[in-house]
Amino acid sequence: MREGKFTGFEVELRPPGIAEIRFNRPERMNGMTHGMKRDLIETLVQAQMDDAVRVVLFLGSGRAFCAGDDLKGYLTAEAEPDALVPPLPAGHGTPIGTYDGLRSVSQKLNAAIRGLDKLSISAIGGIAIQTGFSLALACDFRIAGTSARMGSATLRFGLMPDEGGQYLLVQHMGVAKTMDFLMRKRIVSADEALELGLVHEVVPDGELEERARALATELAEGPQVSMRLLKRSIYNAAQLGFEQALDEIASKTAISDHHPDAREGARAFAEKRQPRFNVWLEKE
Repeated sequence: MREGKFTGFEVELRPPGIAEIRFNRPERMNGMTHGMKRDLIETLVQAQMDDAVRVVLFLGSGRAFCAGDDLKGYLTAEAEPDALVPPLPAGHGTPIGTYDGLRSVSQKLNAAIRGLDKLSISAIGGIAIQTGFSLALACDFRIAGTSARMGSATLRFGLMPDEGGQYLLVQHMGVAKTMDFLMRKRIVSADEALELGLVHEVVPDGELEERARALATELAEGPQVSMRLLKRSIYNAAQLGFEQALDEIASKTAISDHHPDAREGARAFAEKRQPRFNVWLEKE
């Protein structure tokens, strides 16, 4: 995948296969524009298709992870010299234009994160609001720094969590807590988010990136085929009945049981040593 600086973020590939995506507009609280979202979608497509990538890690810069959409930036956004994709044409200020924009860009970004076979992590430092909050919720793992604050609160502006935030919150908290969270425009601390089940772990701010990279390394060194199949099976299980979920994971097990990683895992267990997974990913 391409490394470097793009529209509102930069990408660096670190061993053992961690694609770090860092939002790099701290002066705008890392707010998002259409161009940034479209470049992120393209980056995730590249990450999906590149064997060198095993885990995707999202990071913020400055005082925010991502403080939602950059409303001023939407009005003044111009094509970036380092953009991955060309700018959209003007003329979306209609109801159908809003619908098309949401389905094609804003919602597509979270769908791309959720649809990524490789595991994803958000390291939430500082503010994560609206679009930034739902992007974090779309990831498989979330670690927050102690000073993090997060929420949707779109109703403050008479707006909706239209990038799929309501669905993701219901999955993480259930209907009743989501109703309270959204209707009362709640912005919660890191500890409150942990209690609600919105993040997996809270760490001191100064340790956030180190802890996120340690988790990314742990996940990257695991058996990638089985982990990617299991990720999809877990999300599918939330939508399936028990019999369908049994059949679904049986079909994936028929693949993973015959993969070299499974044979290596069995040998390592018998030999009382740590397994060496992912030899199939190593390039000469």
